Amino acid sequence: MNLLASTTGRRILFTALYAAEGAPIGFIWWALPTKLRAQGMPVDEITTLTSLLVLPWVFKFVWSPLIDYVRTKRWSLKSWIITFQVLMGGALLPLAIIPFEDAAMLLFPLLLAHALFASSQDAAIDALAISEVPAEERGSINGWMQAGMLAGRSLLGGGPLVVAGPIGDLVMMLGLVAIIWLTLVLLLFSQESRSVETRTESPPTLMSSLKTAIRRPSTWWGLAFAGVAGAAFEGVGSVAGPFLLDRGFTAEQTGLFFAFTAVVGMAFGALMGGHFADKFGTRRAVKLFLSSTIFSVVLLAALDAALQSPVAIFSALSVLYVAIGLFTASSYALFMEITDPRLGATQFSAFMGMTNVCESWSAFAVGRLTVSFGYPVAFAVMGALSFCTLPMVSKIKPQHSDPGGAS
Repeated sequence: MNLLASTTGRRILFTALYAAEGAPIGFIWWALPTKLRAQGMPVDEITTLTSLLVLPWVFKFVWSPLIDYVRTKRWSLKSWIITFQVLMGGALLPLAIIPFEDAAMLLFPLLLAHALFASSQDAAIDALAISEVPAEERGSINGWMQAGMLAGRSLLGGGPLVVAGPIGDLVMMLGLVAIIWLTLVLLLFSQESRSVETRTESPPTLMSSLKTAIRRPSTWWGLAFAGVAGAAFEGVGSVAGPFLLDRGFTAEQTGLFFAFTAVVGMAFGALMGGHFADKFGTRRAVKLFLSSTIFSVVLLAALDAALQSPVAIFSALSVLYVAIGLFTASSYALFMEITDPRLGATQFSAFMGMTNVCESWSAFAVGRLTVSFGYPVAFAVMGALSFCTLPMVSKIKPQHSDPGGAS
């Protein structure tokens, strides 16, 4: 059996691999900020911590060329993925042994090490997808990948907030490591195509491909778009846990929101967004779904300013997470479309790195804006920044229609 040889198999494999990546992200990005806020840490300090942990994803393009360069019969993309996932679990294992409250000094360095390995695993998985997934499936496969990541986030993002009392943080960390390592079994039933498995690009060939990519205007428009477009939802998402707590929701209710409502909404949006992108075109999908995301953020800001009603806030935030899923799947398909397969890890990592730059600076900015002006103004400002990127979408074109890509 070869999972990479069929549409269903590819969906199963990439969904599981992204679940292994999403589980620790859920803990770091959703559960940890809520726990820290419940312990009294200021919002701006929480967002500073989370913004620092995003940095390995921002700079992974620096070491991603090694993944593109070293691909032999004995060391394939599968080998890279297996190595990084083993190290991901290893970095978190001490937190499953040492009581959480006693690991304060180790928390940041261990999470940073995990982030380094996880970002590298992400680059290898994306390179495998770009190499193995047919162009007509890229929208839908991104939808399934996002659904897998969100399932992982649900288990370890909202789950710990709901069950930490009766089960305990240590058991949850053991479960996190188990999820990361158990998904490796599927790679045993996956065989890369011969052209991908045995390809080892020489440095001059990689440099030539890289120079061509750099000359293409779409590369730069894509990087700019990735770095700013998500400001609206990245900003809201980075403070969503503290926001709900400050609006009267309990930690358990916040955990349930992240474990179920947010994840189901984003997964549904991702699957629908990927399907729409495959059927009607990525640019049309990206424009429509970015507009929907901006509208949802502005609506949330307006409702919070006017009503501060728990029901209204919960409903608006739920709609936003559906829009996030729609936009994420379609925009990632767009980035894959303008990536040279020979630079699957390097170029796509640059685009993903810029989305993480957006995640990092948005978290930092929204924390400062919230402390100075309150949540409604902070959300509205971030929405306005995202709105400014809509004209960029028309500038991002596939390689065959981008005159700068001619070699």
